[in-house]
Amino acid sequence: MNKEEQLDFLINYLIDERKEAIEIPQDYNTKRNLLRSLMNVRLPLKVSDEFLKVQDDFLTAETLSKDLTSVGDILDVDGKIMVWQGDIVTLKVDGIVNAANSKLLGCFIPLHNCIDNIIHSSSGVQLREECSRIMQLQGHDEEVGKAKITGAYNLPSKYVIHTVGPAIPQGTKPSGKDCEALKNCYTSCLEIASKNNLESLAFCSISTGVFNFPREKAAEIAVSTVRNYLDLNETTLNHVIFDVFSDDSYSTYKNLLF
Repeated sequence: MNKEEQLDFLINYLIDERKEAIEIPQDYNTKRNLLRSLMNVRLPLKVSDEFLKVQDDFLTAETLSKDLTSVGDILDVDGKIMVWQGDIVTLKVDGIVNAANSKLLGCFIPLHNCIDNIIHSSSGVQLREECSRIMQLQGHDEEVGKAKITGAYNLPSKYVIHTVGPAIPQGTKPSGKDCEALKNCYTSCLEIASKNNLESLAFCSISTGVFNFPREKAAEIAVSTVRNYLDLNETTLNHVIFDVFSDDSYSTYKNLLF
């Protein structure tokens, strides 16, 4: 199959699975968005080996077509600690951190631009299935400040570490408890990365999106927590990367690291 045939196969499979009449657009990009939407809303159900084979070929080809970035491509600004501006799903590192919600199943809102949605959409349906198995065994929602590790499937990284950050109500400031919870997110991710012998780990800006944690304060907590952990603990981690989107966030981290 070429990529359009793969795309058609995947869309038709997911539509048949839903038993709904959904009109399939002709334009490739619109059709690609439909596939992502169908994946976003799909429950963690079993899927055929044929679907997984086609999906993995399709998503891996998309990943390899991107401008991937490895640790060696990033300017080292503080020994083991780095800051990089770009798309976390293009980082070729051992692990990336996902800012998850308490259900740990990814974002179900079609085409939502949160990091949780982007990571699950690029990884494939297996990621939600693995998260579901973890949560079923755990038997309760994921606690704020904890972390879980999964495979990364069709991402260029090897693993995804999922953590739930504190949510700050609109119009309020984070409390001391919120700050401690955010610190625990970073510590939990570093601990689980070390336990699994990861040598490089990339953090997104946990809780600074829809969870409303102030970006500068979050950056201060992130940098101080990572520095303290690397200074005080034996770890397999050689490189910790702070991944940011905006120029302002990049400047904030650089100022904290220099």
